[in-house]
Amino acid sequence: MYKMNKTITFLTALLLTVMGYAQENDKTPDTQVEPQDTAVEANEGYKKDTVNNFKRIKLDGVAAVVGDYVILESDIEKTLIDLRSQGASTEDITRCGLLGKLMEDRLYAHQAVQDSILVSDDEVNSTSERQLQSLVSQVGSIEKVLKFYRKNDEESFREELFKINKLRMLSEKMQQKIVGEIEITPEEVRQFFNKIPTDERPVFGAELEIAQIVKEPAAPEVEKQKVIDKLKAIKADVEDNSASFSVKAILYSQDPGSKSKGGFYSMTRQTGFVKEFKDVAFSLREGEISEPFETTFGYHIIYIEKIRGQEVDLRHILIAPEIPQKAMDAAKVELDSVRQNVMDEKYTFAEAAQNFSDEKETKFDGGLLRNPTNFDSHFELTKMDPTLYNQVRNLKDNEISQPILEEDPRGGAPKYKIMKITNRYDEHEANFSKDYLKIQELALRDKQFKAIEKWMSEHIEDTYISVNKDNKGCDFANNWVKQ
Repeated sequence: MYKMNKTITFLTALLLTVMGYAQENDKTPDTQVEPQDTAVEANEGYKKDTVNNFKRIKLDGVAAVVGDYVILESDIEKTLIDLRSQGASTEDITRCGLLGKLMEDRLYAHQAVQDSILVSDDEVNSTSERQLQSLVSQVGSIEKVLKFYRKNDEESFREELFKINKLRMLSEKMQQKIVGEIEITPEEVRQFFNKIPTDERPVFGAELEIAQIVKEPAAPEVEKQKVIDKLKAIKADVEDNSASFSVKAILYSQDPGSKSKGGFYSMTRQTGFVKEFKDVAFSLREGEISEPFETTFGYHIIYIEKIRGQEVDLRHILIAPEIPQKAMDAAKVELDSVRQNVMDEKYTFAEAAQNFSDEKETKFDGGLLRNPTNFDSHFELTKMDPTLYNQVRNLKDNEISQPILEEDPRGGAPKYKIMKITNRYDEHEANFSKDYLKIQELALRDKQFKAIEKWMSEHIEDTYISVNKDNKGCDFANNWVKQ
């Protein structure tokens, strides 16, 4: 159940789940109260062929109604096609299962409205704009986007994108309200584990613990000043000569995530940008350009294009100071020396990390890396980031890698590092003490799932729901037919 729900939830949240294919009948009503039979007997339900015989065709109909939301038969088909087009396995996903998931999403959204859970139009529009900008950057132009999704004009595309995002965001907020405050105690974790039959306990894959020591070559002050002067000149040209900030970003910015979009980002204080960037962005007025400022990625200037409540549309230019080869070579030589001293047992790898590593996040923890999914120190081999896996896959126990040059894909400065596998864990049956964090996660997920089940059962009873007669035979996980 978890696997199927997770797969469907992720893929049906894709921004164009029900937009990928053109409507066969643009006049299909989208606000019917009772489901209609999908086969229509009226004249418009038939089409003449070349020999004057009538050929019956099937028009789009209503599969189900949940509160104020209608699910069309075509929505189910489009969702299934979209899952396949995204490369997802649909082997275990049935048409009835998809309909049930679409009904769940509508019930969440319907109840969110009843509970006065708000999703502002600005919030939805901002999300839609980011998605549209991303699509344009991928395919090259808005015209290509419209052609790919078979839309006649940008306005209709934006309207449908707005509807999809509104429903999705309402659904997500409702789910978060249901499970957001659920916590799990150590005793509940123990009881959850003890209830699992011995022969059914989960098996965790082979895992590694990895430590690293990082040297980040520093740019000389003269190179830093060159960048600051260049950014000041760009700022002056925009302010004094009405030059285009967007064009300047395309020409000069080194940020791979925004360069092609003229440096554009839309963000809130919760957006995952570094603190220094957010502090400057939210200190500026609309139309203002910042002075050059530094982050771990280099030096920036920010232009505030629009402020919408807690959200800002901005453009920025990032330029990183040039790091001379001499500094790169010196970092590598230093790591070579550190590596040799650890191998000669002059100090341990953990001591070397604390004294010599430039990476603040790991140096005081013996260089130990943390898994970004749960902040545990274990990395399951089958789920590791491919880049990290390739860096350590050939390392033997107690071996330390040669210095590895690593480019920052986000535009930051390159760095050298040496790595060591500090522990290996073979594939094994779950052990309560050794795998507590994983078992805790499973127990919490189980408790949340039960809360969702209870909520579903209660609100299905209290909500107007109607299922087309052709779909009443589905073996739904929830009591949508209310038998």
